[in-house]
Amino acid sequence: MHVLEAKEVARRAVEIASDKQANDIVMLDTRQVCSFADYFVICSGDSTRQIEAIWQEIRETLKRDGVAPHHIEGAADSGWILLDLGEVIVHIFSSSQRDYYRLDDLWHEATPIVRIQ
Repeated sequence: MHVLEAKEVARRAVEIASDKQANDIVMLDTRQVCSFADYFVICSGDSTRQIEAIWQEIRETLKRDGVAPHHIEGAADSGWILLDLGEVIVHIFSSSQRDYYRLDDLWHEATPIVRIQ
C-alpha cells in the first residue's frame, strides 16, 4: 500500500475542503519555521454545519487513504476544529474565529503553497 507523503496529505485535505465549499483555503509549508508540523492547511466554513461537514469528510477520506488523525481538538460549534495528522495540521475555522486567531499572520514566514479564495 502506498503511504502518503506529508505534502500529499496536505494537498488531499485542500482538495476535500474545496469540494466541501470551504472558504479561503491556504496550504503553508512550515518546515523552515515550525518544529511540530511540515504543513498547515487553514480554511473557513460559513456555518457550524459546514465546518462539521468539512472536518468529517477530511477525516473519513484520509482514513480510507490510511491516514488517521493523531489528535482532534475543538468542535464545530466553537468555530474551530484542529486535526493533527502528524506532519500535517488542518485548521477549520468560522470566519470570526479565523479573524480572531489570525494564524495566517502568525505563520507569515511559512511558504504559501496553495491559496484558494
